[in-house]
Amino acid sequence: MNTFNTANLKKFIFEANRSTYASGDENIWKKQPDGSTTIEYENGLYKYHDNFFGGEPYGGREVVFFENKPVWMMVYYGLVHDGANKEVYSFLTESLSNTTVDMPYRGPTKYEKNDWKYENRLVGDVERFSGTEKIFKNEKCVYEASYMGGLVNK
Repeated sequence: MNTFNTANLKKFIFEANRSTYASGDENIWKKQPDGSTTIEYENGLYKYHDNFFGGEPYGGREVVFFENKPVWMMVYYGLVHDGANKEVYSFLTESLSNTTVDMPYRGPTKYEKNDWKYENRLVGDVERFSGTEKIFKNEKCVYEASYMGGLVNK
C-alpha cells in the first residue's frame, strides 16, 4: 500500500477505522489542550488523523495523509436523542466495526442486534460523498449523525 490510488485509499480508511474508534480502545485517545480528542494511526506512507469535540452532541473530522500530504477528509456531526446513553455508543462502536472495504466511511448499510438497528445511507464514493447514519432501539430513533467528505488537494 505504498502507492496512492483510490483502491489503496479505501483499504487504508477501512484499516484505520477498525484500528481506531471502531476498535473501542479509548486508551489510544489523546486529549488535546483545546478540549478535543485526537486518534492517530499510520501504515507505510499513509497516516490517519481523527480529531473530535464532544460529548453530546459531537463533531469532528478525519484526514488521511499520503507522504505527509492531505489527500482525503471527512467531517461529521452527531447526537444522541434525549441525552447521552452509553448503550448507544457501545452499539455505534460495534456497528462501525462491521464496515466494509467498499464503504469504509462509517458503518455498514445495515446492522442489527437484538432490539438495536443501525442504518447508514451513503451517496457517492471515496472521491466525494455524503451520508447519514441512524441508530434505532425498538424502532425508535435514538441517535443520528451526518457526514461528508472526499479527496482534497488533487
